[in-house]
Amino acid sequence: MRCPLCGHLEDKVVDSRESREGDSIRRRRECLSCARRFTSYERVEEVPLVIVKKDGRREPFERQKLMKGLLLACQKRPVSLARIEDLVTDLHARLMERSEREIRSREMGELIMDELKGMDQVAYVRFASVYRDFKDLPDFVKALEGLMHKETAPGWAPAPTPPPTADPSEPRLQPLFPPETLGEAPRLKGRRK
Repeated sequence: MRCPLCGHLEDKVVDSRESREGDSIRRRRECLSCARRFTSYERVEEVPLVIVKKDGRREPFERQKLMKGLLLACQKRPVSLARIEDLVTDLHARLMERSEREIRSREMGELIMDELKGMDQVAYVRFASVYRDFKDLPDFVKALEGLMHKETAPGWAPAPTPPPTADPSEPRLQPLFPPETLGEAPRLKGRRK
């Protein structure tokens, strides 16, 4: 390494220590020409993660952006901040282990949704509704049905529906989304700010 004081190219390492964070090594060096000491740092060169968006744009991975989206999905849900931070940390670590530095946003979204599905189903549906850009009610219902079918245990069966009563004074429950209306749902408009 070139001596910053005299410019000589030969030196010897006198002392090496790892930094407190463990992300670099501090080396004390002594120039073999002028005998003065100087310090150098050795760090691992990190290639940043890049997210490839649906339209082809590339953006650097931003931990805070992911945290914000997960906090919104988990708002008013029994999911602790520590659990969300762990999810983000684990996801980032998994992405950093990969040899490829570019990740498609679709792939990352699927990884997040897989984790959310096991953590909190309401947060999963919230995240999926934004991520998959649901346009109308059938899209939303399909996601809910898919979640319900995947999460049912083997041998599970819905409670049998009682036969219709002949007594007109007894109230009957109507389905929230009758099957005949699902195909006719109007398109939802974008949010107003």
